[in-house]
Amino acid sequence: MARATHVAHGAQERCAEAAALYARALRDGHLRAGDAEEAPCLVGLGLLRPSAGAPDRPEPLAPAVALHRLLRASEDRIADERRREARLAELFEPLLRIDGRRTGTDDPPAVTVLTGFPGIGRAIARAMADSHGELLAVQPHVSHTRTPAEARAEVLARDQDFLDRGGRIRTLYQHTLRHAPSVLARYEQLRGAAGARTLDEITDRLLVVDRTVAFIPADSGRTLALEIRHPALVEFLATAFDRLWCLATPMYPEAAQPPTLNGVTPRRRAIAALLIEGHTDADMAERLGMNIRTARLHIAELAATLGSDSRAQLGYLIGRSGILDEQGEAGR
Repeated sequence: MARATHVAHGAQERCAEAAALYARALRDGHLRAGDAEEAPCLVGLGLLRPSAGAPDRPEPLAPAVALHRLLRASEDRIADERRREARLAELFEPLLRIDGRRTGTDDPPAVTVLTGFPGIGRAIARAMADSHGELLAVQPHVSHTRTPAEARAEVLARDQDFLDRGGRIRTLYQHTLRHAPSVLARYEQLRGAAGARTLDEITDRLLVVDRTVAFIPADSGRTLALEIRHPALVEFLATAFDRLWCLATPMYPEAAQPPTLNGVTPRRRAIAALLIEGHTDADMAERLGMNIRTARLHIAELAATLGSDSRAQLGYLIGRSGILDEQGEAGR
């Protein structure tokens, strides 16, 4: 019968074959020639040694002596590690006194998930605490209809402190908020170092601080947000803001009302563009920051202006009227 191959192991690991052989050697005082080959680890660990009278019949080392030798070897390894730790500490001690602020450190994660409105607010406040550069903000209408008055007051105080340190704020709103009391009151107080512009449609909420950190929502209920510190992602968001800013209409000084084209106001042209794309009334209302009744009123007025009797005909008449083409020419 073939003998099983012995698997090498450390001194602290249990080996059934070695334990049985060592116990037999202790009882008999020695092993027969060739028995030790079943567990060569006994010789390697010093538990067996050649007998003076019969070298081919190994005899066991006393258990107390064997244990002492193994423990001494373990203590020596521990002492070596401690001496190595001491040498490393001595080597790095003068280096730790050098100002390493310009060296790599444990950088914060590129994207962090923030939970809860208070936690999100604290993260934004920390990002702005030592900043005196520029804050870019996109504020959709939902931010002002759902945010409690106390929270808005805290945001106003935080932004005022930012401005007092020499910072600048640029904010994008939807056109429907041009005359909202909360927006007017906020920028009446902050105007001068803060700019505000409006668009028919804007993105979801966005904050970019000094083009180094950005905050965006991570769920529709505003209970989760992402804190983004990846340079490429932050720069992408800041560039997107800049391009929207160039397309937006300034709030201060009060801009003149853009002229109508073929009797169609800019607001109704925005609705016309969404209508021919196939959006529902609810979709158009949400994207343009108005309630659905107002959206339907604009659609009805648009239909009356173009002489449409049905929704399908209205889309056809919008395309034929050229009002969207004229809007593009006006933008140039």
